[in-house]
Amino acid sequence: MTYPAPLVAPAFGSYSPDDVKWLLKDLSDVSLEAPIEEREEAIQSGGAHYAESLPVEYQPTEAYQQLFKDSLADSSFVIAEAVAKVTKMVLTERGENIVLVSLARAGTPIGILMKRFAKAKYGLDLPHFAVSIVRGKGIDKNALGYLSENYDSKNIVFVDGWTGKGAITKELGVAIEEYNKESGTEFCADVAVLADPAHSVRYSGTREDFLIPSACLNSTVSGLISRTVLNDKFIGPEDYHGGKFYAELAGSDYSNHFIDTVATEFAAIDVETLDAGEPDDNPSWIGWATIERISKEYGINSVNLVKPGVGETTRVLLRRVPWKILVRKDALESLSHVTVLAESRGVEIETVDELPYSCIGLIHPNYTKGATGFDGKVSS
Repeated sequence: MTYPAPLVAPAFGSYSPDDVKWLLKDLSDVSLEAPIEEREEAIQSGGAHYAESLPVEYQPTEAYQQLFKDSLADSSFVIAEAVAKVTKMVLTERGENIVLVSLARAGTPIGILMKRFAKAKYGLDLPHFAVSIVRGKGIDKNALGYLSENYDSKNIVFVDGWTGKGAITKELGVAIEEYNKESGTEFCADVAVLADPAHSVRYSGTREDFLIPSACLNSTVSGLISRTVLNDKFIGPEDYHGGKFYAELAGSDYSNHFIDTVATEFAAIDVETLDAGEPDDNPSWIGWATIERISKEYGINSVNLVKPGVGETTRVLLRRVPWKILVRKDALESLSHVTVLAESRGVEIETVDELPYSCIGLIHPNYTKGATGFDGKVSS
């Protein structure tokens, strides 16, 4: 088949076409948003898939935007160093002909930073695309078709922002194995992430669960692009998965500010002396074990309602129905944005002693039937 051309700015997104090309279908003119509680209720009553609709985009207050700016100022070098480590690790093992393919949307800023680091320090102009992966549905097969038609599938390196409990790692592994069998391609399912507190991937810049400022906001730090959508009403068999461009939010867009701020720190990093470590061939998956324990201890009895790590906790507070937030005592002071969001939604924060994560978000048990599980549909 003839695959659709990638979408690029300024028609789609606020990132430069030099930074990323989107293998998505533009659904900007389609009304897909619903209030959080209505959306959970609709999923519950009809067994709908979470990717068929979108939550209403959170509009950050001035105070919350200032928290983002402060956290970025505090962590920009830490992020830059983690980007440097994961990029060096990938280039060392996979070579200089790699193609970066970010999992939209959390992976996209990290993919851009890896691309910029490779350019600044290695003189490489790595192609970079963003594609959709949907829990329970797998990765966009048409996007994989485009990539394998234009590049050697062995050179594709998937990129994400961070790991929660490792669900997307599992999803990607299953989807890629299936696609390779169907198509005779040789995609590698290893994923590169900035932070891997779940200990579930081979390539990571750090295992620490620290605040990545790109987790603080939604589209306004992700090129003004929505979470991806897979809805048969709008996505045909020859289409990529969909996404929306929120051009109307341009006034509060920090996407390029985030990238430029971190990229400025690359000058201070010496790649010759940088210890990037080795890929982890035997991840412990400690994150998944922790989530199973928390699920039982709090009487939830569903890992699908336990969202670990700063990034996932932030998502719970922004677009789900949160019950309570567990915060490791020594991390409380570094999680101002979580505190602000929790207070704004009247959510209890409970401090705990032992966690491999800085914090964990628990989705409200009253919405168990409507909370999306590993299959993307309702939990049992």
